[in-house]
Amino acid sequence: MLESYIELLRPKVIELFSKDLAGHSTDHLERAMTLALYLQEKEGGDRLIIGVASFLHDIHRVIQNEKGSYCSPKESLPKVEELLNEVDFPKEKIKEVLNAIQYHEEYYWNKTKEHNIETKILQDADNLDCVGALGVARIIQYFTSCNIPLYNSTIPLNKDDDYREEEQDPTIIHHFYHKLLKTDKTMNTKAATVLAEKRSKIAKDFTSKLMEEINVTDLI
Repeated sequence: MLESYIELLRPKVIELFSKDLAGHSTDHLERAMTLALYLQEKEGGDRLIIGVASFLHDIHRVIQNEKGSYCSPKESLPKVEELLNEVDFPKEKIKEVLNAIQYHEEYYWNKTKEHNIETKILQDADNLDCVGALGVARIIQYFTSCNIPLYNSTIPLNKDDDYREEEQDPTIIHHFYHKLLKTDKTMNTKAATVLAEKRSKIAKDFTSKLMEEINVTDLI
């Protein structure tokens, strides 16, 4: 059942994301869906809701690109619902898909998360696609598209600050410390935590070496 809905949605999604150059492409959506379905097998939850929600979770990025300013997942819900109705998605499950998408970017960091398993899995899958080597590449791609620099030594760097989706970090390095290097510790599910721990070592080693070279301490 899931596969048939994805086949109907795929051409619509490809068209929507055809101009994306900032790391939120259909490739990311496909990977997020694959990861989400893997987590669903391990952790439970409604496979149809998780699969479709993960495939449509970044529609707000398209709206954001058009607006030129921050757009929350909640603002994308009317468009998501429109797409679901176009493919005759079960009406009794639409609310749960919208709920997962609306809250998948709410980060509580070290606090308890109260969302249902579908939302938790979507958030984990989305974050897993940005914690390792691919995460480093996607972050650089996204921030470069926004004309944000790699680093600026004149801007204070507080590594303990937590990331806020609506507040853009001033440099790529700031984002690494505020989100990338913390994400493996904020997974909701055990299955995602295992995957995140393996992937995040690459990002942590890269960032450590990068800072050595930026500060020229690798010569000492």
